[in-house]
Amino acid sequence: MELLSTPHSIEVSNITCDSFRISWAMENSDLERVTHYFIDLNKKENKHSNKFKHRDVPTKLVAKAVPLPMTVRGHWFLSPRTEYSVAVQTAVKQSDGEYLVSGWSETVEFCTGDYAKEHLAQLQEKAEQIAGRMLRFSVFYRNHHKEYFQHARTHCGNMLQPYLKDNSGSHGSPTSGTLHGVFFSCNTEFNTGQPPQDSPYGRWRFQIPAQRLFNPSTNLYFADFYCMYTAYHYAILVLAPKGSLGDRFCRDRLPLLDIACNKFLTCSVEDGELVFRHAQDLILEVIYTEPVDLSLGTLGEISGHQLMSLSTADAKKDPSCKTCNISVGR
Repeated sequence: MELLSTPHSIEVSNITCDSFRISWAMENSDLERVTHYFIDLNKKENKHSNKFKHRDVPTKLVAKAVPLPMTVRGHWFLSPRTEYSVAVQTAVKQSDGEYLVSGWSETVEFCTGDYAKEHLAQLQEKAEQIAGRMLRFSVFYRNHHKEYFQHARTHCGNMLQPYLKDNSGSHGSPTSGTLHGVFFSCNTEFNTGQPPQDSPYGRWRFQIPAQRLFNPSTNLYFADFYCMYTAYHYAILVLAPKGSLGDRFCRDRLPLLDIACNKFLTCSVEDGELVFRHAQDLILEVIYTEPVDLSLGTLGEISGHQLMSLSTADAKKDPSCKTCNISVGR
């Protein structure tokens, strides 16, 4: 039987966090003969990869020939924001069950995308299931070292400047390494109704009245839900003044929440005043997308311990937790 030509001109398109489309060129004489495609997909190795993985272990998909481009979805558990290489081979299944195969094509590299809004909506639904009842609070607060606040006063015009979010949380989060903001907390102690006296981030605390950051002129977005191999879970929310750069960034990428009615963080009018509540059973990390003036709040030293084990700086999400993972990657 005449040999098959080697596929060439590989094109990968329509890339999402868990799927892609692939097409290639082959000789016209092969189009009617080919019965199957072999697709070899490999995660690009890096210094953190499993060194015991045998490099020759195949990760091939055998698919019946269909018109190109072909959508690849669900055949592997593709991870978001991950670099892959892919090559293809065409084949004719013969009467004896053996395959006549072409040579392997060139290898093409691509990177999967972030979670889309529908994936974040699945994470949001999971977070809602364990959020618990709502507790009142009155201030947002940010803990850091004394030098951080001194630098803001001396070199930043007395402003806390937005900075780039790190890679903590879900690997597919569209905010990691892309969204600028200032992190705040709002959780209170159940028995006092006040912020806790312990912190993983430093002994100095800036407190600001909640209405300065969160009011009817602010949009609230859900950004992530994760844990770090622990029993407690974190939710990341974004507060963005309507029409701001941060608001425009979030509008296309994150689920928008109703500020007066959601399971995480609310601002509602009661008896003519703004009342604020947070979820009791989640540790909320709130990103405010604009600079914050230190003169709008108070700065002081807390009396508790610095609990470094609770720090979420570049924290990696537990991929095995059934509470906070969804099925489209980790």
